[in-house]
Amino acid sequence: MPAELGAILVAMVTPFDAQGRVDEEAAVRLMHHLIEHGCDGIVLCGTTGEASTLSDDEHLRVIELGVSEMGGSCTIVAGVGSNDTRHAVQLTERATQLGADALLSVNPYYNKPSRRGILRHYEEVNRATDRPILLYNIPQRTAFDMSNDLLAELAQLENVVGVKQANAANLAKIDGLQIYAGNDDLLADVLDLGEPGGILVAAHVFGEEMRRMVDEPEHRHEIDDSLRDVYRDMAIAPLACSTKTALNLLGFEVGAPRLPYVELDERETAVMRAMLERHGLLAAAQHA
Repeated sequence: MPAELGAILVAMVTPFDAQGRVDEEAAVRLMHHLIEHGCDGIVLCGTTGEASTLSDDEHLRVIELGVSEMGGSCTIVAGVGSNDTRHAVQLTERATQLGADALLSVNPYYNKPSRRGILRHYEEVNRATDRPILLYNIPQRTAFDMSNDLLAELAQLENVVGVKQANAANLAKIDGLQIYAGNDDLLADVLDLGEPGGILVAAHVFGEEMRRMVDEPEHRHEIDDSLRDVYRDMAIAPLACSTKTALNLLGFEVGAPRLPYVELDERETAVMRAMLERHGLLAAAQHA
């Protein structure tokens, strides 16, 4: 099942209008653009999608929109993580009912449960769906690193098929799990391991180049080297913020992020503009 999810999955931003509401038309336009430019699937309502500031109604509506507009033409992966197991189960059940192809479930953050608590959490999530579950290990946000032996234990759950791995120190094959790069700069290494691909942010703008890293392994590291400045510059701010700035500069109206995220300031915006100019994207957008 995991191989069928695709190689280049983009962690999509959630567009907002001038009043800060979810902009459904902009979301649909962006979904189509991403799939037309190298991406195999879309991850909705993840960190970059600002899930933490979406209401449940908004969260589920974005998933519903993705399934209704793009279902069958690409993979729809729904973010369903929460640090409240009951809430994670509810989101998992609803996303399953809405028809998501797979689910992305981060381990509980902030409250720092024990290993046994994490196991119990995922047992409950696993029972709530028959869809493939991708775990998400990002200790810089959760304050807990799911070690590879814990991930291997979680792989024994029926629906757990893969992990979005954002800790480079843990990058290794794991029995029973497929590995997806959780950071853009890990994609080449994950592919070199023979694993499927990544859940990526720079693919909003560089999806075709990242697709070539899959299709042209002989050029993989050359392409990766050419994108290193992209990974660096997009990290100037939270990725939801820098990605929205890049898209807005390129003419995709995705609005501003929600507080506590803020728009990039003049200096940060100048860094993003310079990066897009170096890669010839601003000129191309102006002539499109």
